[in-house]
Amino acid sequence: MPAAADGLRLLGAVALGALTAVLELAFLLLSLPFLGNPNVAAAARRLARAETRRLRLEPPAGGANRVAAYLAARVPVGVLGGLVVLALVYGIATVAELVAAWSRGEPFDGMLPSGPLVTYFVVGGTVALFLVLSGVAGVHALERRLARRLLAPDPTEALERRIAELAESRAGIVAAVDSERRRIERDLHDGLQQRLVALSMLLGRARRGRAELLEQAHLEAQQALAELREVAWRVYPSGLDALGLGEALAGVAERSGVPVTLECRLQRRPPTSVETAAYFVVCEAVTNAAKHAAATHIAVQVREQDGALLVGVRDDGHGGADPAGGGLSGLARRVAALDGDFAVSSPAGGPTQVTAVLPCG
Repeated sequence: MPAAADGLRLLGAVALGALTAVLELAFLLLSLPFLGNPNVAAAARRLARAETRRLRLEPPAGGANRVAAYLAARVPVGVLGGLVVLALVYGIATVAELVAAWSRGEPFDGMLPSGPLVTYFVVGGTVALFLVLSGVAGVHALERRLARRLLAPDPTEALERRIAELAESRAGIVAAVDSERRRIERDLHDGLQQRLVALSMLLGRARRGRAELLEQAHLEAQQALAELREVAWRVYPSGLDALGLGEALAGVAERSGVPVTLECRLQRRPPTSVETAAYFVVCEAVTNAAKHAAATHIAVQVREQDGALLVGVRDDGHGGADPAGGGLSGLARRVAALDGDFAVSSPAGGPTQVTAVLPCG
């Protein structure tokens, strides 16, 4: 069924391309002398954008001249696709007419059914169908190749764009690391350090004969250890290497103050960098939902799809999360460093959905 659906979609794309080829030919004949006009150039770009959507390609990146060259080059290809589709329709109609005539016991084109004749039509029809379907696939492939060749950005421009993206990504990584270091320093200074100072004072008072303070000092020591363990896990979750992503996320769910439903479906272990990024996305999203969103339930889903790791965290809190906030923006930079995609949807009133797509290649 999926193959049949893909075949019908491809056939529809080729048939639609034949219709748009006629429209584009008319557009070119009428507007060719005015291609320098900004409105005409914009219309040509809209036509090219519609073609790339039909072919499921990226939007055109070339200038007005390259767009016009593409529209002119694809007109004969579109007409060829239309002829192939017409041949397919004619063949189907002919077969339907033949079957209808013979089923009524009537001759078709003066021919009555016989063993050799039926065999001839079945074999010939199968070969013709194969050739026509191959033609449809060939036209579609040719159209995609033509669009990539004429509408793709110039190699130098693409390289410059990639360099700019890498420079921006590197700056984002540095900023994210600095932000994480500052947050760890605040956690150590405002939390753990203050607790250790209080513990030291309690132990000093207990040495002066206040034995009842030993129990309180013991509790303070336990809480200090728990906070130290939490800070250490935020620096890098050591259990991730030994236990894997699923078990590490199960630990996040257990430590959360809000009930967490975890669904982790992985057929193989992702690369270490991808595992680490996925862990921090879930950890930060769960922490935000528990601290700031007044959520009562959090759903975490991790799965593989098309060579990438998909991470989704959804909570039923009051929403209003700011994607530009320190924690979420740091996650966005961490994901971007792996050429991944990061998105936050958090309308007022909720729910909040945090999504990350991390390539595993």
